[in-house]
This record gives sequence, structure tokens and C-alpha cells, in this order.
Amino acid sequence: MIKASADGDAGEGHDDDVAGGRDEDRSGAVALGDGDEAWLGTNRDYHYEELLTRVFKIIRLNNPELANKKQKITIPPPQVHREGTRKSVFANVVDIARRMHRTPEHVIQYLYAELGTTGSVDGSQRLVIRGRFQQKQIENVLKRYIVEYVTCKTCKSADTILTKENRLFFLQCESCGSTRTVSVIKTGFQAQTQSRASQRAAA
Repeated sequence: MIKASADGDAGEGHDDDVAGGRDEDRSGAVALGDGDEAWLGTNRDYHYEELLTRVFKIIRLNNPELANKKQKITIPPPQVHREGTRKSVFANVVDIARRMHRTPEHVIQYLYAELGTTGSVDGSQRLVIRGRFQQKQIENVLKRYIVEYVTCKTCKSADTILTKENRLFFLQCESCGSTRTVSVIKTGFQAQTQSRASQRAAA
């Protein structure tokens, strides 16, 4: 199974000894659970990551029940099989998109772009893709999608929302509140309709 972790824990911290002329070596974020703020006792300014870490620490101190809470979004393996000699069927694409809290249209658009193909959604909500693809190929594309469009880069949570403002897409984390822009899928395709069946046959 593909697992997207919603755990906000950070890595191990570092001991920051005050040394002359070495302030630039203490620019990393303080690990959760570290009782010292790295900028204390120095002349440098604090960093955004350090402040965010401090907020996490305060939240956990005031809410002990959250300290060991670990959420995971478990994605089932893509159900992929051949249909004829020139097509592949991704049977559970809608269910996987729902588990990631993303629209099937966005996930499908990313699949088309990454696989360099087109396709259509049939009456059973299966994605019929032009070309022969294996389950491992689809799974690798989904893993890249999770990294780019699901996982928060600040706290590694998968509890995020994808929104669109004007022409920009934003990934907002429900765990830490951070927001970042995400890349627009430049070469994606919309799901094919029956009117393009002749184009697919001729290609």
C-alpha cells in the first residue's frame, strides 16, 4: 500500500554551541522537544522554521493528547489491468482520489501528463488509458503526486487542502496552517469524450 504520513514530528535536533564567527552554522530549525531556541544568546534573527517549531512545541505542551497522535492516509494499490492490446484500465482511480481528498479530474490530469497519454472515464468510473501500463508505473506516478500535491513540506502532514485562486494552486495544511503554491499541471489532458474516439483510433 501507498502511505502518506500525517505525522507532524520533526527529526533530531542539534546542539548549538555559541562560537565566535559561527552564527551562520546555527540556521537550521530546532527539533521538536528541544527546550532551547537556537537564536537565544546570539545576535542573529530567528528563522520562520524555528518559530513554526516553537509553535508546534507549545501546542503539544498544552495538548498532551496530541503528542503521540499519528495519522496516516492509506492508499490502496492501483487496480490496473490490460484491455485489449492498446489500452490499460485503472479501475479504482476515483476511490484513490477520494482517499487523498483530491478531485478525480486533477489526479487523472496528472496521470495523463506524467504518462504522456490520454484516456477516458467510462460509465463504471474506471479510467481507460491509451497505452500499455503496469501497476508499478501507475503507483510511482501516484507517489509523486502525493509528494507534490498532498504532503505538507513543513510538517509532512497529509491533512491538506488543494485550492485554486485565479490561476494559482495552493496547498494549505490543516495541521500546521502553512500554505505553499504548487505547480500547475502544464501538459495535462481532460478526460476524452466519445467525440474524440475517431481521433484515438486514427492516432
